[in-house]
Amino acid sequence: SVVDDMEKYDRTALNAGGDSRTDGSLGSALKTILFFSVLMITFPIGLYFSSKVYVFEATLGMSNRDSYFYAAIVAVVAVHVVLAMFVYVAWNEGSPQLREGKQD
Repeated sequence: SVVDDMEKYDRTALNAGGDSRTDGSLGSALKTILFFSVLMITFPIGLYFSSKVYVFEATLGMSNRDSYFYAAIVAVVAVHVVLAMFVYVAWNEGSPQLREGKQD
């Protein structure tokens, strides 16, 4: 899944080295933002056009006007999915390091 790929990517970036722990977390955060920014642009637009042409017009036989409406709904749902994934990754970013370091 995308989240697993991002975690592998983050671990690789952290293991690559850096001057301090802050540089690694800053680089990781920037890579996460860049990844989700690209995903936010490409995923909904790609789903919009592919669902319009292949699902709604070709498979379901909808008119051109109706397929615009339903493809827009698919794109909006895709935006929300990407946002939810970003919030999940951002929320959990750095959590294992904090849990390991905290021993009461």
